[in-house]
Amino acid sequence: MTGTNPFETLAGAYDAWFDAHPQVFESELEAVRAVLPERTGAWVEIGVGTGRFASRLGIETGIEPAASMGALARQRGVRVLEGTAEDVPLEGSSVQAAFLITTLCFVRDVGRTFSEIRRILVQGGVVVVAFLPRGSTLGRRILEDGGGDPFFREARLLSTVEVLAAMARAGLRVERIVQTVTDPSGVERVEAPSAGFDRGSFVVIRGSVPTRRTKESTQS
Repeated sequence: MTGTNPFETLAGAYDAWFDAHPQVFESELEAVRAVLPERTGAWVEIGVGTGRFASRLGIETGIEPAASMGALARQRGVRVLEGTAEDVPLEGSSVQAAFLITTLCFVRDVGRTFSEIRRILVQGGVVVVAFLPRGSTLGRRILEDGGGDPFFREARLLSTVEVLAAMARAGLRVERIVQTVTDPSGVERVEAPSAGFDRGSFVVIRGSVPTRRTKESTQS
């Protein structure tokens, strides 16, 4: 990221967005909740930011490169480790569920990011990827005027097809896709998530590391 890093200098402004748009935030939370796995082990959010999602979803650990953002997440009770999505400071096969929530558009290497997630997940572990698709209503709006937003100025939005392809290359099997925020211009209530990714400006994909049994059944 060139110049001054807004995630360091404007962490408070970033965090204030959630208070200013509570219906959008709650809609996004409901979409992520719709694909949560049963908890049997450690959960981690990569790119935890200020801890808004992690603290509400019960994700105990977050990975965050920006100290200012991480400090706010710690105030919300999240254990924060300094690191990036491409170099996660966790041992292999140590996590049951890994979350990428509005993080993917800010990583430098998408392939490396999913390879790291595959590395840290246990067999049968789950990845939850929530993002703003490039072709969605909000995605197109960001592409049109994102240069005026300090956070999205250097973001690289991906299409859902691109995200699915990157997951497949990393050996992650897609289990479910939901969407919400189908009308970003007039969110006046919390929107229940729906299946698919054809209308939503916030899409959530749940994937997993195939177990040996799954691989064997696929090959038979």
